[in-house]
Amino acid sequence: MGVLDRFEKGVERFVSAAFAKAFRSEVKPVEIASAIRREIDDRAAAVSRERTVVPNEFVVELSTADLEQINAFGADALADEMSDAATEHASSQRYSFVGRVEVSFVEHEDLSTGRFNVRSATRRGAVAPATSTDPSSRHPIIDIDGERYLLTGPVTVVGRGSEADVVVDDTGVSRRHLEIKVTPAGVIATDLGSTNGTFVEGHRIDAATLVDGNTITLGRTRIKFWTGTDPSGDEARSR
Repeated sequence: MGVLDRFEKGVERFVSAAFAKAFRSEVKPVEIASAIRREIDDRAAAVSRERTVVPNEFVVELSTADLEQINAFGADALADEMSDAATEHASSQRYSFVGRVEVSFVEHEDLSTGRFNVRSATRRGAVAPATSTDPSSRHPIIDIDGERYLLTGPVTVVGRGSEADVVVDDTGVSRRHLEIKVTPAGVIATDLGSTNGTFVEGHRIDAATLVDGNTITLGRTRIKFWTGTDPSGDEARSR
């Protein structure tokens, strides 16, 4: 199965038969997914031999009737599925994002039923989906329960609240629990006055400089950290 087929099938599996019938004469979710994939490929920009950056924000413009159908089914759930499909496609092509992948749906009064437009933008955020297993000293990687995030901003906040850059579902984690700051002198983990504390390699800390391979514990949540360099400053091997 080709890359395009896998991308579309991922969205098709999410859409029930009843939903597919409802969209028989309107915009179909798989068509939107394909348009997002094309937008990613068409706007891919090589910034180095090893790194190609692609858009991470997608706005889908729909007719009034099509937007009503999307909202009736569940726009947020469909947007999440399309974001996941976009991330999978980027991983397969070794593209890089510079921020969180987001898909949103808006009304465009000039569009007729069955027609849509996709607008995209490349917008830097604190974290981005890690589409490669290769960390670097510039963009370290954290792994939380198998989900990997590239630290693309200078400061990343981890917590249970929606205002955190990385949200964890753990009642033992405070709303704003941990700050990870990337500086020229190293990556600093700082506890933000949490209730249950932050632990690095089992030791409770107020602040600590992280090294490659460290484990950070918040409540029941374990975070693996990779900076891509070993203590001597050489690039670490990929994991």
